[in-house]
Amino acid sequence: MSDANAGPLEGRVIAIAGATGGLGPSVARACAAAGATIALADRDAGKLDELVADLELPQYRVDSHVVDLLDEEATRAWCAALVARFGSVSGVAHLVGGWRGGEPLETAPLEDWAFLHDLLVRTVQHTSRAFSASLLASGHGRFVLVSSKQAQAPTHTNAAYAAAKAAAEAWTLALADGFATATAEGSGKATANVVVVDAIATPAMREGKGEDAFRTFTDAEDLASAICGVCGDGASAMNGQRVQLHGGSRR
Repeated sequence: MSDANAGPLEGRVIAIAGATGGLGPSVARACAAAGATIALADRDAGKLDELVADLELPQYRVDSHVVDLLDEEATRAWCAALVARFGSVSGVAHLVGGWRGGEPLETAPLEDWAFLHDLLVRTVQHTSRAFSASLLASGHGRFVLVSSKQAQAPTHTNAAYAAAKAAAEAWTLALADGFATATAEGSGKATANVVVVDAIATPAMREGKGEDAFRTFTDAEDLASAICGVCGDGASAMNGQRVQLHGGSRR
């Protein structure tokens, strides 16, 4: 008999890559509130410890690992440790972010591209490769990438950032195609989708500001709710989609 009070993510393990960034705490809280066990990863041990303490979850419902996602073997080891502890991983929210730009492409340093490629593309590659088998095996796996509208509408002062985001999206949509093929062949079931924003406003950013501040930004808690929705059963048929979540819903 099912528990009527169970949340939509009850019994599932959601891994959060880049957990201590601006969006990570909101996603962790939203997924935990939906019943999920939360697996946090970041490079900063101190910030991870602070986030775990702030979440105030029972020990059996939270896990944290210091992981450099630029190290593919370390990323695979993170996944293996989670499977060993929990049996499976049901979702991955890839929240690793960063920005360099603001200068025309003809004069912008190409070092910006090298930095953003590693941060925004290589980490997606390593995370998706590490977790794809576990997501398929779970029967309801979800891979969610947070991206920017710059990927489809680049500006000349953000060329490197836009190109990196576009590459990350292409990689994620290719992952979705692989999941669709595996599902059709009866090898498991998983999806991969992209949630697109303009910029993200965290609660700390909004504190003390007027109602029109960050009007065109996506609120971190709204974005976290959308990610939880994509991870739930209601989105089981959604695969290889770009979910638009920008445009200034706050008035």
